Parts: sequence; structure tokens; C-alpha cells
Amino acid sequence: MHKKHTDQPLNLPWMILCSVLVGVVAGIGALLFRMMIGFVHNLLFLGKIDFQYNANAFMPASHWGFVIIFIPVLGAVAVTWLVKNFAPEAKGHGVPEVMDAIYNKSGIIRPSVAIVKALASAISIGSGGSVGREGPIAQIGSAFASTLGQIIKMPARQRVVLIAAGASAGIAATFNAPVGGLTFAIELMLVSISATTVALVVFATVTATYIGRLFLGLYPAFNISSLMAPDWHVSNYRLLVLFIPFGIICGFASALMIRAIYWAEDFFDNAFKNPYLRHMTGMFLLGITMYCFMLFSGHYYVSGVGYAGIVSVLQNTLSNPWFLLVLFFGKLFVTSLTLGSGASGGVFSPSLFLGATLGGAFGGFAHMLFPGLPISQPLFAIAGMAALVGGSTGAVLTGIVMVFELTRDYNAILPVMLSVGLAYGMRTLLSRESIYTLKLIRRGATVPAGLQAALMATRTAFAAMSKEFRVVKLQDLLSGMVSAEIDGYTLVESDGIVLGLLRSNYIMMGVTPTKENIDDMVDTNFVTVKMQQQWVKILRAINQYRYSVIIVSKHPGSSLAKDIVGVITLKEIAQAAGRTAKLLD
Repeated sequence: MHKKHTDQPLNLPWMILCSVLVGVVAGIGALLFRMMIGFVHNLLFLGKIDFQYNANAFMPASHWGFVIIFIPVLGAVAVTWLVKNFAPEAKGHGVPEVMDAIYNKSGIIRPSVAIVKALASAISIGSGGSVGREGPIAQIGSAFASTLGQIIKMPARQRVVLIAAGASAGIAATFNAPVGGLTFAIELMLVSISATTVALVVFATVTATYIGRLFLGLYPAFNISSLMAPDWHVSNYRLLVLFIPFGIICGFASALMIRAIYWAEDFFDNAFKNPYLRHMTGMFLLGITMYCFMLFSGHYYVSGVGYAGIVSVLQNTLSNPWFLLVLFFGKLFVTSLTLGSGASGGVFSPSLFLGATLGGAFGGFAHMLFPGLPISQPLFAIAGMAALVGGSTGAVLTGIVMVFELTRDYNAILPVMLSVGLAYGMRTLLSRESIYTLKLIRRGATVPAGLQAALMATRTAFAAMSKEFRVVKLQDLLSGMVSAEIDGYTLVESDGIVLGLLRSNYIMMGVTPTKENIDDMVDTNFVTVKMQQQWVKILRAINQYRYSVIIVSKHPGSSLAKDIVGVITLKEIAQAAGRTAKLLD
């Protein structure tokens, strides 16, 4: 094409360098973010200055006593002030904002979002809010990637790949789950999948994970592989059958989680116009709930990320199915309060907690009903964790892969896959949108239901063009020697060079071409492309320069009449789109 784009695409080596830089920032950001959470948590609950915080161990009873009820309220004041004054998009669980930037805002995220999101989420989690770490760090990595893409002035299509890489790198470093981070980007973030886009995400993900492992260790988040029996999924089909009703129940639970969070959001928005009062009320109710759990069970089970409770279920030290159900509904309640009232944080960790407790409870009840089966509550808990993540977020492969990486237990893979598939299917029947896409749909934003095969990207100009055309001389047109009887297009040339496309019906309407009206009769707003030109590049040029005609030539840039082999107008574009649509779901 003979015109240049405003932002020239970077070559692959420069994009790789950018991806690595995004990975470095995401890895360091994940480390600093966890330190910030530790600082806030230790200061507010334990009254000491310390950046270390082991989320997998239960927090001891605070010496503040019942006063801890007001600690989440104090955090709510700080979070509301930050979000209200500096970055409203930092509110909530983060991933929908990244998706919105990718699909609706050409990959533009304000640089201030990263700082505000980190501070607000650290305060939300550190003060007891029932949210996760993955949403904030995904938004932090994506915000830096977007800023880098704006500074370098790369095209939007490359900027959104960097944003996906930033999200993947952040999640991978946070959970020490590089493959899970990669699949998350593929399922939810990448607009198109190719070897190049996946490779760029890989570079960022590997870099961030390596940095995370340098400082946080090599161990998985939940190391329970020694609990699994290697032949369960092979020798006992009756055990596998139990995961069919369990997967369906997880689908109901996923839909319930989505509905509960957005119902709480609507309730708080309608009940409280003052954002401070809204969030403080939600966090006050959370404070009461977590304090009641401490009084009656000995731990603040439902506050924070909840990893200690998950570990207890996976280690089978927390096994009473009735109490596990209480924990499930308690966590669902406080998560809805936290996000619905205006906190900042992710939904992965609450999903993992809900899945673990629901799975443990199901396994406990199943053992009562079928004492002869080798039923393990940790096995159901693992499957439940994957099912709630995959069901609620719509990232099915991510749920399967990430839970495997978090537990490093491949023996549970068949129950996990079965549970996730059923949970996703049931959730879509009850709630078409995922917890991510529903937030955007409620705003009126458009989001894809899933990635489609890149069929349009493989089309070429030659495959889409119309070969039904003729070339007439300008002199013959002016002298009335051109017949109106033709089914295709008419190109006008002078001295062997194409001037444009004769507008349809002019001759058939009886309009006589003259030197005075010839400019109106011939459409000169065209561009010449080669036969092998990719379809997406043609569409990009039409969108940017508003071409109405594409002329396909044997040789790049040639407008010689003898080289023309085809014509593309809006009619051919619509037909090509229609043929592609027949192959997509």
C-alpha cells in the first residue's frame, strides 16, 4: 500500500525487548505488591512494622480484640479516597478494566491506574477485604505495558499484545504459575492468537515468574501432592462418576457467586449515594463476620485471600462438611460485601476458597453416603477450586492448568477436567456472562464471548476480490463508445494507468460522460494492493484512510491497467465476512 500508518509497527526483536521489560516490571511489581499487603496487614492487625506475611498460615488472634471489627472500615476510607480522587477504574477486580482497554479503548490505560490500583488493593486485602491478588497485579502489569506502548507509539494491535503479556506476567509471578498465566492471556486477553503473539506473552511471563521465584521460592502455592493416590482416576470409575453431580453443583455455585457480587453492587449503589458510607458499611459488616468466626471457630477464616483455609482443606485438617458449608456461604457473603461496596481486588482467590470448601463439603457428604468408596475430600477440593475459577471467569483451560500448577498434582487431572467442563456448561445456562464480561455488558461495552479462529487474518486480496471487471479508456468513455451492458465493474484508464472505478448506473441512467462531470462519475478514492496482501491489512487501511475501492494488482503498487487482476468494494468485503462467519460459532 502506498500510504504509511501514523504509528509504524515495531519489528520482532524490539517487541521481544518490550515484552521482557514488561515481565521485569510485572515480576518486581508482584513482589512489591505482596510486601505492601504484608505491611498493611501487620500494621493494622498486629500493630507492628513488617513486610513479610505468610497468607498460607492462619493469623493469630489480634490483641486489638473486638476493635478489629473497625479495621476493615479504616481500610475502606483509604480505598475510597484513592479510587474516588485518582483512578475510578481501580475499583473492583481489575481484569474487566484490562479487557475493556483491549477490546474497546485501543489498549489505552492511564499510567496512574497502576499506582492507585496497587495501593488500593494492598489496603483492601491487608485490612481484611475478601479479594485476591491476581486482579490488581494483572491490572498493574497491563497499565505499565499500555504506558510503554504509548511512549513508543506502536500501533494499537501491538500495544494490546503487550497488555496481555503484562496481565499474564503479573498473574504468573503472583501464583508461581507461568503456564496458568499464559493460558489466562490466551483465553481472555489476546485479540488474535499466533506464534508471534503467544511468544511475546511467553517472554514476559517467563521473565516475571523467574523474578518471583528468585525472591519467593520455587514451591507451589499449595503443596499437597503427597496426599493424592496415583491410581484413583484409573481403577475406580465410580469415584469419577461422582464428579458429574459435583461439577453441576459447582456450576450453580459459579452462577451464584456472579449473581451475589453484582446484586451486592446494585444494592450498595442504590442504598448509599455517598461512596465513603457505602464502602464503610460493607466493610463494617465484614469486620463483624470475621470477628464472629474468630469467636466461634478460633480463626478469621473468611477475611483476606483465605489461603490458610484452603491449605487446611487440602491437608484434610478441616473436614467437617457442615462447617465447610458454613465457610462457603460465609466467604460468599463477605466477598459480595467487599466487591459490592467498592473494594479493589481480584476474584481468583475467593473462587479458590469457595471451590475448596464446596469440594471438601461434597466429599465429606459423599463419604457418608458411600463409605466403601476411596473418597478423598482434598481431591474434591482441588476439583472444586478449578471448577469455580473456570466456571465463574469463563477461563476453562486456565482453571484446569492453574490449579494443577498451584497444587502440582497431576493425579487429579481427570476429575478436575470433568468438573470444570460441567461447571462451565451449567453456569452458562444460568448466567450467560462470566464474572468479568458481565461487568462490561452492564456498562454497554461489547466483549467477545471467546476467541475465534483467525480465519480473516488468513484471507488474501486474491481470495476475496471480484474478477468481473473491465478496463475502458477515458477517451472512449467521453466519446460514448462504452457499452452499458456489463455485470461487473468498470475501471477507467488513461495512458495505461487506472484512474478509478466508474460509479455504478451512471451510463445505465442515461448520463452522458463529459469533461465537466467525469470527476463525479469516476471514484478515484482507491488503493492498489498485491494479490497476496493480508485481508486484515486491507481492512485496516480502509478504516484508517476511508478507501472506497481496493484494486488488486499483479505487482505491488502498480496501477498499470495491464497488471490489474481484481476489484474489491464493500460488496466483496461483506461477502468475505459472511463466508468467514459461516465457519465460526
